[in-house]
Order: sequence, then structure tokens, then C-alpha cells
Amino acid sequence: MTLLIVGATGTLGRQVARRAIDEGYKVRCLVRSQKKAAFLKEWGAELVPGDLCYPQTLQAALEGVTAVIDAATSRPTDSQSIKQVDWEGKVSLIQASVGAGVERFIFFSIINAEKYPEVPLMEIKRCTELFLAESGLNYTVLRLAGFMQGLIGQYGIPILEGQPVWVTSESSPIAYMDTQDIARFAIRCLSLPETQKRTFPVVGTRAWSTQEIISLCERLSGKEAKVTRMPIGLLRTVRRLLRFFQWGWNVADRLAFTEVLASGIPLDAPMEEVYRVFGLDPKDTTTLESYLQEYFSRIMKKLKELDYEKNQKKKKKEKRTPFKKANS
Repeated sequence: MTLLIVGATGTLGRQVARRAIDEGYKVRCLVRSQKKAAFLKEWGAELVPGDLCYPQTLQAALEGVTAVIDAATSRPTDSQSIKQVDWEGKVSLIQASVGAGVERFIFFSIINAEKYPEVPLMEIKRCTELFLAESGLNYTVLRLAGFMQGLIGQYGIPILEGQPVWVTSESSPIAYMDTQDIARFAIRCLSLPETQKRTFPVVGTRAWSTQEIISLCERLSGKEAKVTRMPIGLLRTVRRLLRFFQWGWNVADRLAFTEVLASGIPLDAPMEEVYRVFGLDPKDTTTLESYLQEYFSRIMKKLKELDYEKNQKKKKKEKRTPFKKANS
């Protein structure tokens, strides 16, 4: 079976590619930059040039492909907008997959997308789910909540460096999941006919509030967080201002996601039936506590090693000084 993975250089996509290669699948990755995707080639993946925003590049990439796993999404810094990548690009990919006779299509969506029609990314995810369901493809939609990997830059690093931790004045609990575990579910779909034309939540072991995550990071790092709270009203004002400038549209659309965080509705879902269908053991799913424990343990060990090396260099430098202590 040949897989085409779209978005394979991203946080989730690279784990999907790694898992697929490890399980013996022939993996092809659609990439915009061969240089940035060099690590995928080293892992054993085939790299094919292409871009969702240029539909003419998709046909060649899909030739001989059995299944597509779509892990692509736009970034706030991208020149393309959310609409161009996450809607127009996905529609082109789905249509091209139908034309190429693709047998399976795995799509990553977001929990509760249908509850936020005013949030661009959520509404686009909902519409893409509908378009995929009407395409005729044997699809599987996996609805996610959040990635544990993102918490390192948001909380871990700032706390260790004594920098401000920026949070919204209101927040919804989120059931974060390790992208390696999400990849396990995605690849598992390919061998389970009962997952065809169905939608499943794929979320972590429990939903965590912002304050709970900060407290956990403080305990594991032994450092106190410098928390700075931003009022939701201020973010809404910034978003409206950015909409006046074309260069700010993508950032403004991303800021709209704060409406999801301010709703108080947890990004979470029951997983008992999902584990049963997929034949996976929930005990094998990484908990947030263990994920952050491993991160802080590794970082604290490295910091101690660097401090030791620094002290050793300092001692050697002192021994080499040409000045001698005066006799008493």
C-alpha cells in the first residue's frame, strides 16, 4: 500500500510519516521544499513536489497512491490564507483523490467544530468534513483537541527562562494528546474496514485547564511562572484591527480561535468506544503528566551538565592564570 501524506513536515504530519514507515508502508510525501523535508527522505519516504494551492501539482503526486492522510494546515506566518489552504486546497486534494481512484482518505478535524460557525478555522473544518462525506471516498475523520508538543513553547520554555507566560483571561479545558499517539490512530485506520465513512474523536486522557498546566509545569521545573493574562476583549479588538490590513488577515483568523477558548466548553470527548473499535489499549496513551515529566527531566539534566561544564572550564582558566598569590 502506497500512502500520500500531506503536511508531513508539520508537528503531526512528521509523526504520521514516521509511524507509517515504521509499520512497513510505502510512504510518499507532498512537499513544497525538498530542503525542509530532507529528514523525511532520510527516514525512507519518497518526496514529491507539490502544493495544495496549486491543484495542477496534485495529479502526479497521487499516481499509484492507495490512501491519503491529510495533516496539512496553514500557519499564521504563511502567505496563503486559511481559506486558500484549509478550504480551497483541501477541496482540490479531495477532488484529485477521487479522480485518482484513491481507496482511503484520512482527515484531521477539530472537536466541536460545528459549534463555532463564526470561527474561520472551525467552520472550514466542518465544511470540509461535509464535502469529504459527499465525495464518495472511503474516508475517516479524526477530530482532535490539541497537541502536547505545543505546550512546550507555550508554557515549558517561558517558565524555565523566567519569561512571561501569556494566557487568556478565560480558557476552556483541553484534552491534549501526544502527536505520536494520534499518528497511531491514523495508521490504524488503514487496516480497519469498520472505520470507513465514520468520524471519531481522538483526544487525550483528560481535559486540562490553563491553570492546571501551569501548576504542573511549576512543580516539575521547580520554578514559578510569571503569568500575564490578556483580556478576551483586547484580543477581539486586535483581531478587528488586523482585518483592515491584508497582511493581517491570516493572524486575525487565527485569533478568532480565542472565541473557542473563551467559551468554557471543554475540548474533550469520551474515548471508550473509539479504543474498542481501534483495538487499542488506553493505558498505552501518553498522559500529560508523563509527557511533561520526561521533558523537564531531560532539560533539567542538560542544564546541570552545562552548568558542570561551565564550572570545569572556569577552574581550568583559574589554574592557567600567570599571576601568583603573594607570599604572606
